[in-house]
Amino acid sequence: MQIITTNDRDDRDRTDAFAELARRQARGEVIVPPTRLSHEERRLHVRATLREDHQFRIQNRPEGAQAKFDKLAESAWDFFRGTALLFFRDIAGSDGHLPIVLATGDAHPENFGVMPNEDGAPFFGLNDFDEAHFAPFSWDLKRAAVGFYLAAREEGRKKKKCRKTVRSFLDGYFDGLLEFARDDREKWHEFRIDNSPPMIRELLESSRTRRREFLDELIDLKKGTFVSSDEIVAHSKRVKDFQKAIDHYRESCDVPDTKRTGHFQVKDVAIKKGSGTASLGLDRFFVLIDGPTEDHADDIVLEMKQTRRSALYGLVPNHRSLDGGNGQSEGEMSGEAGRIVQSHQIHLVGGDPYYGETTLDERNFLVRERSPLKDDIDVDDLSHSELKEYASICGRTLAIAHARCDEDTGLIEGDAEKEILGSVNREVFTGDIVRFSECAVRRLRRDHRMFCKDHAAGAFEFIGGE
Repeated sequence: MQIITTNDRDDRDRTDAFAELARRQARGEVIVPPTRLSHEERRLHVRATLREDHQFRIQNRPEGAQAKFDKLAESAWDFFRGTALLFFRDIAGSDGHLPIVLATGDAHPENFGVMPNEDGAPFFGLNDFDEAHFAPFSWDLKRAAVGFYLAAREEGRKKKKCRKTVRSFLDGYFDGLLEFARDDREKWHEFRIDNSPPMIRELLESSRTRRREFLDELIDLKKGTFVSSDEIVAHSKRVKDFQKAIDHYRESCDVPDTKRTGHFQVKDVAIKKGSGTASLGLDRFFVLIDGPTEDHADDIVLEMKQTRRSALYGLVPNHRSLDGGNGQSEGEMSGEAGRIVQSHQIHLVGGDPYYGETTLDERNFLVRERSPLKDDIDVDDLSHSELKEYASICGRTLAIAHARCDEDTGLIEGDAEKEILGSVNREVFTGDIVRFSECAVRRLRRDHRMFCKDHAAGAFEFIGGE
């Protein structure tokens, strides 16, 4: 199936697009966007897309891939979280007339949270960059808007309240851009305990769990080894292999020597199972690093997560180069983990200093601290007014990330926030995104129902042998 998309830049572009449409039609190609397929064709498209998306996982860790399919069947929300490729193929080639930024690729209510900054203090921001890719700024907004609409809808709220939640998110985003356009605050602003709204301040304060209590859930504080559980499996026999990976991580990422990490000696390794909806089926490890003292409570836990290609790869409109004029392209980033690390560095002000990359068994891994400060908002517990407030805060947080994608970080010329604000009529654009989210959620729920029928019938059980 081929997808033809057009934009409103000028008549010549539309003429060329429809000429290409006619040529493809004459060759007998099927030129229908996935969103316009018939019910049965859509079902086959969803099935084929999920099979394609999970081939790597099945070859890599079949039991993890099966666990993910089971997870996707549990709810429309889990289905949304774990099917980014399906989502972005629905909007492939769209919005080519809008400014391109380094999009986070998976902005939704549960991908904002608390993490440590470079000083070890908690702050609130985007915390998942696995899908980061150059794309129109609107793609992040669409993904997040659908997430907030769906979160409200899954709680049984009426459509009017769902729309208001999405509008709150978009208002937060545009209000944030307006502030940054006036004073370039995005260069240094982050949500900390001293400057956050009450909802986020409470979250930040509650995240300050004592380090010993946090580690006590993961390691034996007397022996200095991981404690096995349903989710943590001892992997101590590979300590030497992981020491080489950590040495490479330190050298390639210029990880700072600190009093917390001592000499980066690997004490123990464990396999981490069952983390994240989107990451099920990918290898993930916990690595215990010796701290500066004999007390095991001084140790640090690093997480190594296997990386994969962004779901946005190959789908972004190509009317201009993705390098924004500075000669840098995705292909020049140092592998998939390098792409994620670069996004973390650009989108966050003073983020986790232990964020980096390494290789193990010729595979690329993202490295980050498993911090006791990590925490997030449980959207299921929020009232309508609280969800609106949270959506607005997340909108402002995303605005920080997009505003930082400009000449100060070497991505595009000029100020990103001014480029974005000057590219749309705010009220018209907001209405468009609200309607998009409502239509997308209806489609997603139908897709989920079809997936559940296929899953129950065994459509995904023997995919590895196809």
